[in-house]
Amino acid sequence: MNQTAADNAAPQPPVAARRPSKTTIHGVTLVDDYAWLRDANWREAMLDPTKLGADIRAHLEAENAYTEAMMADTAELQTTLVAEMRARMAEADASVPTADGDWVYYVRFREGGQHPIFCRAPRAADGRAEPGEPLPGERILLDGDAEAEGREYFALGGVDHSPDHARLAFAVDERGSEAYTIHVRALDDAADDAGATGGAGDPGAELQPPIGNTTGNVVWAADSATLFYTTLDDNHRPCRVWRLALGETPDNAVLVYEEPDPGFFVGLGETQSARYILIDAHDHATSETRFIPADDPTAEPRLIAARVTGREYGVDDDNGTHFVILTNAGGAEDFCLMRAPIETPDYDHWQPLVPHVPGRLILDHVELAGHRVRMERADALPRIVITDKASGEEHAIAFDDEAYALGMAAGYEYDTSTLRFLYSAPHVPDETFDYDMTTRERVLRKQRRVPSGFDPAQYVVRRLTAETADGERVPITITHHRDTPIDGSAPCLLHGYGAYGISEAAAFSAARFSLVDRGFVHAIAHVRGGKERGYRWYAEGKLEKKPNTFADFIRVAEHLCKTNHTAPGRIAAFGGSAGGMLVGAVVNKRPDLFGAAIADVPFVDVLNTMMDDSLPLTPPEWPEWGNPRDDAQAFETIRSYCPYQNVAAQDYPAMLVIAGVSDPRVTYWEPAKWVAKLRATKTDDNPLLLKTHMAAGHGGVPGRFAALEETGLIFAFLLKQLANPI
Repeated sequence: MNQTAADNAAPQPPVAARRPSKTTIHGVTLVDDYAWLRDANWREAMLDPTKLGADIRAHLEAENAYTEAMMADTAELQTTLVAEMRARMAEADASVPTADGDWVYYVRFREGGQHPIFCRAPRAADGRAEPGEPLPGERILLDGDAEAEGREYFALGGVDHSPDHARLAFAVDERGSEAYTIHVRALDDAADDAGATGGAGDPGAELQPPIGNTTGNVVWAADSATLFYTTLDDNHRPCRVWRLALGETPDNAVLVYEEPDPGFFVGLGETQSARYILIDAHDHATSETRFIPADDPTAEPRLIAARVTGREYGVDDDNGTHFVILTNAGGAEDFCLMRAPIETPDYDHWQPLVPHVPGRLILDHVELAGHRVRMERADALPRIVITDKASGEEHAIAFDDEAYALGMAAGYEYDTSTLRFLYSAPHVPDETFDYDMTTRERVLRKQRRVPSGFDPAQYVVRRLTAETADGERVPITITHHRDTPIDGSAPCLLHGYGAYGISEAAAFSAARFSLVDRGFVHAIAHVRGGKERGYRWYAEGKLEKKPNTFADFIRVAEHLCKTNHTAPGRIAAFGGSAGGMLVGAVVNKRPDLFGAAIADVPFVDVLNTMMDDSLPLTPPEWPEWGNPRDDAQAFETIRSYCPYQNVAAQDYPAMLVIAGVSDPRVTYWEPAKWVAKLRATKTDDNPLLLKTHMAAGHGGVPGRFAALEETGLIFAFLLKQLANPI
């Protein structure tokens, strides 16, 4: 075949029609050639993707067909990658049981199962002879695989047993739109032995007409007969909290709280002691909390402290007499703990408990009967600090690795001296410990199994820092095989996020080693916009300082080249959601550094989205990005870095972009428009692929094995562009 014939046979990319739409704001006229890709009925399409307009659906399906054709030559490689990743997964697996009264509760997976199975067993059965096997006396409370049968999409939200152990509330999303339906079922008659109140119903019986359009979490009152839940408004924002007597139809629910400010989201929770139900209203910079005694569910919610712009706080209760408050009030940039009487919890009665220490960010805290536990981070590494309430003595749990991830799981019980914590590092599979806070003895309850084998000694994990032009030091977590040459020849997958104060954990990922074992260097850029170096690190990467996030990522890429971990053109930029914005911004600014880019559900049409207050996240996001509709300076700042606005006639790296029609966080048209504009503008012939899930949302396809298929596609794309696949 001659070259012309071969070219004619090559898959041809879809070309989106240009239908210019003009908007003038702050004296600037914006022309959007691809605004038509936003369906006028996007709300209906998000909840039911079959309602997507025919022309838009045809375009997205053409993009999917093109992606499939362009990746057809990697089909065998994708199969190999998925098999590798699945072989590292313990298919029959279970969590460590968590005690609650006479029972232990746990989640397990069956061999070949996609979804979790929620179980309980008598407390005396705690322990596990064979990983993933049922405990003696096990009762299956909810079988995710059975529930998913026959559904095109299935994802579980909250799954919570009632205080009397007789009922189970759970939430299901059948579209990927994060609009959950709550169900309540009777548990088996063994619950009666644990003190269940009457009227539990036959095992498995539906006790509640389904409650739709919720956020997916339920809080039980102490009577096990009253439910609290949160619903979404017409713009998909959680704004109302309801109370419902078990068994009543949702039409009979009582409105407990309604948030009048469209810029605030409403959340629902409870204190560790389960004495109080908590209703919090928040955006990204301000919060306030109300509480209801769990044993008096019809009581009016009481405000703890009125919202003050820029003041954040969260609460737990200390033995029913005081609230302990995690807050940045009083100039505590990296947060402190305060204490206030429950009867008079307003700000005037807050008293210092754990002082503010600059550079030591308090992330979370839990109140137990005899101990106070807090999670902290300093110099980009976490630790757990435990205080004995009787003596006031405190001690820390920390580790010596250069980079690691640490989490705590307080469990169900309040009067306990045992704390469960989870540890992992890039080369250390997840470990679950039970820690006796009195004796300081730690017991390893579980280490994640890698059935195909894993030897930590084969890998190198390093913590580097890259100095920025303004004198900051950006942490970098590096993982590579010990045999990978550090001479500039290795391809590198560079991951970043840098938004909302979310820090990138240096955690274990079994899938990652399908690249690392093929010679990739894996790197995490802990850029400004997260909280790795305290709250200041976050503040330096938001609003008018958002460009620091992108400059940090570019400087990290340059540092990796300078230290011979990789070379320009050998780096793949990877980010999802707000991290996808990061990817879009850096490939506009420095496309020469990158040989490939992965943008997963990328927030790339920032300017248009932040000017449209009808979209689900826009008003609550203004404290993060700015309000370009009303603030000319915010308009200019966002316009200066918005990936969609800054597409240029230049060469770009090979790119794979992923979207979801049901996504309420980053609407599908953002990546679709971005790809269309890139394809019409860029000057290279590098692959530009768009994969849109036509029946899934922000989290992609559900199911633990189905998710591997997408990872296999991403890794095959990277290997095709940057390495010689093996």
